[in-house]
Amino acid sequence: MKKTMLCIWLSLPVFGFLYHMTAGEAHGRMDQLGSHLRMGRRLAAQELWQPAISQFDHATALVPADDATLQTRLRLEKAIAGIEGAGLPESAADLKKMLTEITAADSSPGIRSLEHPVRESLARSQYYLTWLMRLEGISQEDWMPEIESARQNYRLLAERAAADGDKTAEKRQLENLECAIRLQHMSLDDLQGLAIPRPCQSCCSNCRSRRPGPKPGNQPKDARGATAGPPADGAGS
Repeated sequence: MKKTMLCIWLSLPVFGFLYHMTAGEAHGRMDQLGSHLRMGRRLAAQELWQPAISQFDHATALVPADDATLQTRLRLEKAIAGIEGAGLPESAADLKKMLTEITAADSSPGIRSLEHPVRESLARSQYYLTWLMRLEGISQEDWMPEIESARQNYRLLAERAAADGDKTAEKRQLENLECAIRLQHMSLDDLQGLAIPRPCQSCCSNCRSRRPGPKPGNQPKDARGATAGPPADGAGS
C-alpha cells in the first residue's frame, strides 16, 4: 500500500507537466482569446476602430481550428468595426461570404444562429457602400445591385420579425427598408446636398471636398429626411 501511494505521489509532477502541456495550454489560449476579445469590444465601444480590429485579429488567431462558430462570431465583430473604421468595402465583401457560408445546406446549427446579425450587418454595409459609390461617381449599373440587396435583406428581416411577433424589431427593419428605397431612388444632386454618413467619411477622404453645400429647397420635409441613414440595427458591439 505504501509503495502504491509512493508511486502515485512521485507521479504527480509528471501528471502536472502533462496537464500543462495539453489541457493547461488550451486553457491558456482561451484566456488570451477572451482577453483580446474583451479589449476589442472595449475599444469598439470607445469608437477606436483600428485598435479594436487589431484585437479581434489577435483573438481570431487563437480560435481552435474546429470552432467555426466562434471564428464566424469574431469575423462578424471585426466586420462591424470595419464598417466604421475605413474598411467598408472589405467588411461588406466578408459579410457576403459569411452569409453564403451560413445559409449553406451543410452549415452547423451554431453557424446558422448567426444569420440574423450577419444579414443585418451586411444590409447596413451595403446601404453605406451604395452611398459611397454614388458620391464617387460610380455607375448605376455597379451600385444598384448593392442597394437592391440591402433592400431585400431588410425586407426579409422585417418579415421574420413580424412572424416572430417582435413589433419593435419589425418597426426598425421597416424603417431601414424605407431608407434603402429612398436612397435607391434619390437624385445625385439631393444626395450631394446632405451630410456624408460617418462610414462613408472614413472610406473616402475626397468626398467631403467634392461635395457642394446644401441646396435651398432640397432639404427633406420630414424629420428623418429623405436620405436619413438606417437607425441603429442592434448588430453592433
